[in-house]
Amino acid sequence: MGSEKTILVIGGGISGITAAIEAAEAGYDAVIVEQNPYLGGRVSRAHQYFPKLCIPSCGLEINFRRIKTNPKIKVITQAEVKNITGKKGAYEVTVEVTPRMVNDNCTLCGKCAEVCPVERADEFNLGMSKTKAIYLPNSMAFPAKYAIDKAVCPGASCGKCVEVCAYKAIDLGMSGQSLTLKVGGIVVATGWKPYDAAKLDNLGFGKYPNVITNVMMERLAAVDGPTGGKILRPSDGQPPKSVAFVQCAGSRDQNHLPYCSGVCCMGSLKQINYVKAQLPDAQAFMFYIDIRAMGYLEDFLRKVQEMPNVSLIKGKVAKITGEAGDALKLEVEDVAQGKKITQVVDMVVLATGLVPSIADKRLPGDITYDEYGFIVPSDSGIVGAGCAKRPVDVYHSAMDATGAALKAIQSVVAGGVHHG
Repeated sequence: MGSEKTILVIGGGISGITAAIEAAEAGYDAVIVEQNPYLGGRVSRAHQYFPKLCIPSCGLEINFRRIKTNPKIKVITQAEVKNITGKKGAYEVTVEVTPRMVNDNCTLCGKCAEVCPVERADEFNLGMSKTKAIYLPNSMAFPAKYAIDKAVCPGASCGKCVEVCAYKAIDLGMSGQSLTLKVGGIVVATGWKPYDAAKLDNLGFGKYPNVITNVMMERLAAVDGPTGGKILRPSDGQPPKSVAFVQCAGSRDQNHLPYCSGVCCMGSLKQINYVKAQLPDAQAFMFYIDIRAMGYLEDFLRKVQEMPNVSLIKGKVAKITGEAGDALKLEVEDVAQGKKITQVVDMVVLATGLVPSIADKRLPGDITYDEYGFIVPSDSGIVGAGCAKRPVDVYHSAMDATGAALKAIQSVVAGGVHHG
């Protein structure tokens, strides 16, 4: 499958989507290999972009259309790269594909999920809601068809979904595949995952239900999220009257992530906007080491600073403990006042840092990684893009992916396969 004119893109988030589209629109075949049953990555889970506060679904929809209408792009979901051999311009890649058990006949009617008796934690909503074993990954899923979680589906011993499907879209006996791809260049766009907040013992995540992470907050604010877009305390389902945003939760810390994740400050400022838009009278506190809002983003910072009942406090949160009524007490070293202070709030949002998705399970092939698992630029034909290289926002991920597509095309040319 494929040829040495083909460019393989590993990862179907915004970087991978951009790289594949740019390569295809330059005249090269592109194959996207994505481990999830849908494209869109972290962007598809976001509520709004900063600083314009527009919804990501608009940009994703345009890109999905570009993919659907371009015959040079092939998408393989629920797939994982197992091996990469060869050299620049001539790679052979082994890809293992997990069966989706739903074919292209699916019309999204939803009758299968209605009769399915098995529930599972919804990974898309970070476990804050549930789906059935057969489920639509998200409201604008691409590919637009249901998937079955093989880990929880009882298979043919149940078969209720098969019985109600009038379109013969469900095949519980569908088997996996092992594909061999021949490609000339490879873009690694495997994205990021949040640092495990459970490792931050002093900040109470997992111990107190109203301590959540920034990625959880994003889903709470999203209209297709677990609460229908309403920001509510997990403990009692009530809107919080005060929210604390704790910056550098694990970042810039020699015991966790020594580096700055770059986007967390802007992410929290954006989420303060979410709170104030829904709950104008709520208090919002942001505790930070430094606020990093470069260039034109300074205007966004200033706008948030001027909002009523918003306090940005330079100080590191040392400890979070529970108070009566599921409230939370933060112990903070206030740098400006030169003393320790305490603040009681209804909910805490931890701004956990960005970790490369492949940090613990690195890809095979001629790839150089730094000590944290980010891909280091090299002369091989395997090119990193977006957050696989370093922590960056969506805008810079797309820009970086365009450059990565060009480098992959140069690998094809360097391998002696000239496009004409």
